[in-house]
Amino acid sequence: MKMLRILAGIITLSCLVFAGDVSAQCAMCTANAENSVQNGNTEGKGLNDGILYLLAAPYLAMAGIGILWYKKYRRKDVQLHIKDEKINLN
Repeated sequence: MKMLRILAGIITLSCLVFAGDVSAQCAMCTANAENSVQNGNTEGKGLNDGILYLLAAPYLAMAGIGILWYKKYRRKDVQLHIKDEKINLN
């Protein structure tokens, strides 16, 4: 478990150190967004709305799966039977 944490820390640190500048859009989308902002058009707003819809879809799907999993596998009426004896840990 400790080795897994160390490995996860090394991977996270290396991603932060070696991260470079990246283009999140293709050249055509970038040019369209820049021109729409300069000319006062609302196409850039539509592009941003589309990106937000695409971003929200995986989160909504995972939330739905999580809710279904919670409702299906939660236990109801769980009774605990604990002994009154002292426990010897040695």
